[in-house]
Amino acid sequence: MDHISSTPFGRPLSLTMVAARVKAEHCPAETIAEKWKVLDNLREAKQVLGVSDRALSVLNALLTFHQDTTLALGGDLIVYPSNRSLLLRANGMAPATLRRNLAALVHVGLVIRRDSPNGKRYARKGEGGQIEQAFGFDLSPLVARAAEFEKLAGEARAAAKARYLLREEISLLRRDISQTILMSLDEGLPGPWRSLADRFKALGGMPARNADVLLLEGLAKDLRALWRDVDKCLTDHLKQENMSTNESHTERHHQNSNSNPSNDSERGYRVEEEGTGTPDPEALRQPVRAFSLGVVLQACPDIAMYTRGGEGIATWRALSEAAAVVRPILGISPSAWAEACETMGHDNAAVTVAAILQRAEAIRSPGAYLRNLTQRAKEGKFSLGPVIMALLRVNTSHETKLKPQTGA
Repeated sequence: MDHISSTPFGRPLSLTMVAARVKAEHCPAETIAEKWKVLDNLREAKQVLGVSDRALSVLNALLTFHQDTTLALGGDLIVYPSNRSLLLRANGMAPATLRRNLAALVHVGLVIRRDSPNGKRYARKGEGGQIEQAFGFDLSPLVARAAEFEKLAGEARAAAKARYLLREEISLLRRDISQTILMSLDEGLPGPWRSLADRFKALGGMPARNADVLLLEGLAKDLRALWRDVDKCLTDHLKQENMSTNESHTERHHQNSNSNPSNDSERGYRVEEEGTGTPDPEALRQPVRAFSLGVVLQACPDIAMYTRGGEGIATWRALSEAAAVVRPILGISPSAWAEACETMGHDNAAVTVAAILQRAEAIRSPGAYLRNLTQRAKEGKFSLGPVIMALLRVNTSHETKLKPQTGA
């Protein structure tokens, strides 16, 4: 028999079936494909091709009836298993489900029906035992369209990655915005925080996992704009706080430099017998809280991991206790810690240790570093303001800078 059937028995013919046959017939005879790689690509591109998981399970079962792992157009690519054999290799799928998914594979052009005159699947062998003609399912479209499937799979992976990155960015932006607004409202920071909170609420919650990419891109764009406004409000406040702190420090320095010996004691200084003025520890021990506890914890979040019992840090006392726990871990000696507390006060010493912990990887000797800062504090040359502001800027912008800018 010279004619090879290309139409299904007892079923209508479709243009997709014809296109699959024409594609296979016009593909170079030397074309080959790795059948399991083709199946992997189909799994990734299944949504674009409109094929279900069940249909791919049936295709997987069909492929097991082809002995070689490589499919070649020049070879025998027709498999002819019985429905019973297919059901067993398809993990006991119901017969009706099997028939439906076989029809789906044919409909989308992944296989071609080569039906016998009576619709049965079998092979006719010659005198030497070689198969002369087979009736069943032709796998040649998998070879002819292998490059197409690989391209579609690559596009599907890229789309999935873009969707994942968009959802990740949205999640991070929502967290940064919500926590920053909540902290600012709790601390009573000046700024349009209520208005920003309303804008955030209006954007809704986290989108569903099957949300359209266009929806994700639009939401990410709105959240980026909102984060810029939130970050600007916080930055402006920190700059103002820092300026106020510096002005206050400059004013105190100016008053001290113009004071006379008769009122040195009123400004926290004492005059030793030799006539040399040194800072009064009682004056330096007073806490100078230029920043709220919430701002300090946002700038130095690592210190929160060292609270006793894992209860978190809600008070300045808890911060000092956490710093006392961190002190030996950083290799800071008891004497260096005591000197820092004596000079700066427990609160400021604790903030300083928290800042050292936050930058621990960049500091070779935390103990020597703390002693140096303590000495500078004695000389009036050290202020926590710039330190906290720098750390806060890093911790509030670092994640945003690392986020991929997907979508416009």
